Amino acid sequence: MSTPVIRAAGRASCATCSAGPPWQPAEPPVADGRVAGGVDRTDATTVPHRGAVTVCVILAVVMQALDTTIANVALPYIQGSVAASQDQINWVLTSYIVAAAIMTPPSGWLAGRFGRKRVLLASVAGFTVASMLCGMAQSLTEIVLFRILQGLFGAALVPLAQSILLDIYPPQQRGSAMALFGMSVMVGPILGPVIGGWLTDNFSWRWVFYINLPIGIVAFLGISAFVSETARSAFTRLDWFGFATLSIAIAALQLFLDRGEQLDWFSSGEIQLEALVMAVSFYLFLAHTFTARNSFVDASLFRDRNFAVGMVFIFVVGITYLASLALMTPYLQSLMGYPVVTAGLVMGPRGIGTMLAMMVVGRLIGRVDTRALLAIGLLMTAWAMWDMTGWTPDVSQSTIVTTGMIQGAGLGFLFVPLTTVTFSTLAPERRPAGTGLYNLSRNVGSSVGISIVAALLTENVQANHADIAGYVSPFNRLLQVPAIAQSWSPWTAAGRAALDSEITRQATIIAYVDDFWLLMVLALVAIPLVFLLRKGAAEGGGAVVVD
Repeated sequence: MSTPVIRAAGRASCATCSAGPPWQPAEPPVADGRVAGGVDRTDATTVPHRGAVTVCVILAVVMQALDTTIANVALPYIQGSVAASQDQINWVLTSYIVAAAIMTPPSGWLAGRFGRKRVLLASVAGFTVASMLCGMAQSLTEIVLFRILQGLFGAALVPLAQSILLDIYPPQQRGSAMALFGMSVMVGPILGPVIGGWLTDNFSWRWVFYINLPIGIVAFLGISAFVSETARSAFTRLDWFGFATLSIAIAALQLFLDRGEQLDWFSSGEIQLEALVMAVSFYLFLAHTFTARNSFVDASLFRDRNFAVGMVFIFVVGITYLASLALMTPYLQSLMGYPVVTAGLVMGPRGIGTMLAMMVVGRLIGRVDTRALLAIGLLMTAWAMWDMTGWTPDVSQSTIVTTGMIQGAGLGFLFVPLTTVTFSTLAPERRPAGTGLYNLSRNVGSSVGISIVAALLTENVQANHADIAGYVSPFNRLLQVPAIAQSWSPWTAAGRAALDSEITRQATIIAYVDDFWLLMVLALVAIPLVFLLRKGAAEGGGAVVVD
C-alpha cells in the first residue's frame, strides 16, 4: 500500500515525513480535528470569536508588559516605605526579571502537558493575585517574594498569547495579528513609566500594582469564555536536568547583568561566582541538549533556518531598542531636568510611530518581501540613533519627538516581519516551545543591552571627565572672561565645585553620544542577517507566510 499523501495549502507532503525524531511518539488525531501537542489544527479561517480571543490575550500581554517597567518609577517611594537601602531595593526589579526568565522556556512544555488554555488561565490568575499582594506588602521581604510570584506566573503570558494568535489567524492575516501583538508588547517600555509616575504622584506606589487587578479580571473572564482548549500531548517527562541547568544559567546571567554595575563587575567575588556558574551551567545545558534523547529544548528547532536566524535577530533587536529606552530616561530626567511625567510624554510618540508602522507593515506582509521590510526597519533605527549622536541638553522637544517617532517606526518595521518570518517555516506543534525560546532571547538581549550601555556610560563618563579636566587650568583664556570667571573661578571652593559639575555634565553628554554611536553601528551590522532568512512554507503544510 502506498503512503497516503496529505495536501495542505497547495503543498503535498508525505504523512510520515514530519513525524519528528524516532524517539518521539506519533501524535494521535483527535475527533474534533485537533491533534495532541497543544495545537489546534482546525481551519484558522473558521475560528469562532476570533476578535474576542484577540482582545483577551492582548489584555494579558499588556498587563505583563506594563509590569516590566511600571515599577521602576515607584522604586524610590517603595524604598522609603519599606526602609530599604539602594542595594536592597533593586531586588524588587531583579527578583521579577530572574523569575520570569527562568519560567519562560518551559511554557511550551506546560501548555502541551496541561493544555494551553489551562496554563494561560492559571498564569493570568496567579499574576493578578501576586500583583494584589505586591500592593499590600508591608516589608521588603514580602514585596520581593510576591514579585518572584509575579515573574513565575507572568512568564508564560507573552509566549502563549503569541502562540494563540499565530494559530487562530490564517497565514495571510498573521501580519496584522503580529502587529497587534507587537503594539501590546511595546506598551510596557513606552507607557509604563508615564502611568507609573502619574499613579505614584497622584495616589500611591501601591497603585502601580493594583492597576493590574481590573485588567487581569477582564482577561481571565474573557479567556475562560472565548479561548478554546487545546488537546494535551501524550505524557512526556520533564527533562529536569536540562531545565535545571538552563534555569541556573539564566538566573546567574540575569544576576550577573543586573548587579555587575553596582558591584564593579569582576572586582567583586559575587560577580566572579555568577559568571562561573553561568558558564558551567550553560555548557552542561548545551552538551545535554545535543546529546540526550527528549531533552528539555528540542534541538531540532534550530535546524529550521528561519527560526535560528530569528532568535539571533530578536536578540539584537532587544539590545538596540530597550537599551536606547534605558538611556533616554536618565538623559531626559537628569541632564535635561524633565519631571518623570514630562519625560514620559516626550517619549510617548515613539509608541505612536511603532503603532503606525505596525499597521502599515501588517498590510504589506505577503505583498512585499519580508526581508526588505526588516532592512528598512534596521536602517530607520540606525538613522534615529545617528540623529541622537548630535543631541545636547539644549535639544528641542520637537527634535526628541521626531527622532523618537522614527525609531519607533523602525521597531514597527522590525517586530512584525521578524515574528512572522521566524515562525513561517516552523510546524504548528512546535510553536509553543518556539515562542517561549523566542521571547527568552528578546528578554536576554534586552538585559544584555541595558547592562552594556550602562557599564560603558559609567566608564566613559570617568574617562571623559579626566580628559576634559586635563585642559582646564587657571591660565585658560575662557576662565579669564569676567562672566565665566565669576561662576567657575578655580581660585574659590564654590567656583571649583561649579567647574567640576560642568565638566561632569559635558563628560556625561559625550558618554551618551558614545552609546548612541554603538547602538547605531549594531543596527547597521545586523543588516546582513536579513539575507540569511529564506522564503518557505510551514513544516507539515500551510500557506507561505512571507512573500
